[in-house]
Amino acid sequence: MKVYDYFRSSAAYRLRIALNLKGLTADRRFIHLRRKEQSAPDYLAVNPMGLLPALEIGDRTLTQSLAIIEYLDETHPTPALLPRDPLDRAWVRSVALAVACDIHPVNNLRILNHLRDTLGQDEEARNAWYVHWVAEGFRGLEAMLAGDDRVGRFCFGDEPTLADICLVPQVFNAGRMNCPLKAYPTIRRIAAAAAELPAFQAAEPGRQPDAE
Repeated sequence: MKVYDYFRSSAAYRLRIALNLKGLTADRRFIHLRRKEQSAPDYLAVNPMGLLPALEIGDRTLTQSLAIIEYLDETHPTPALLPRDPLDRAWVRSVALAVACDIHPVNNLRILNHLRDTLGQDEEARNAWYVHWVAEGFRGLEAMLAGDDRVGRFCFGDEPTLADICLVPQVFNAGRMNCPLKAYPTIRRIAAAAAELPAFQAAEPGRQPDAE
């Protein structure tokens, strides 16, 4: 397996956690987003969307972090990252997708660059944008997690699932961007529990070979 990665990409961060939880290793190739290496012809030939991560398996390429992680979960089923019950699986996916579809896309680097380069927004305005959308998303997530009796040490029970794999990088980025998190005790508690696990620790951005 070959993984295209960048230490600060939260989508790539998710994949690193999943690989670690599964005990899998991959040949890692680093694509520097701030240097716009994702727009180079060689990488666009791998992933025409110009996004990270990407996973090459033989002559096949997978993109989109959640699709890749579910592929890994289906081909390496232990430990399971999704519950067996269909209703529970759907709920775990709903938590994961709240991050991956509702919070992360409006706050990723290309959106922030567009706000700066095309719309002329200064750093203060861009940071305010980031904080606003994290608050919008975390407000709903906190209510979901605090109000569901399936939540345990992690988002579902006492073992990490796809939901935690998505939540933790978003919490990490929120902290890096100085987003207020006091109003989200359940989210903070789950993120703290994940931070105790070696699989999550080893995936942290600052521990990656390409970290700056």
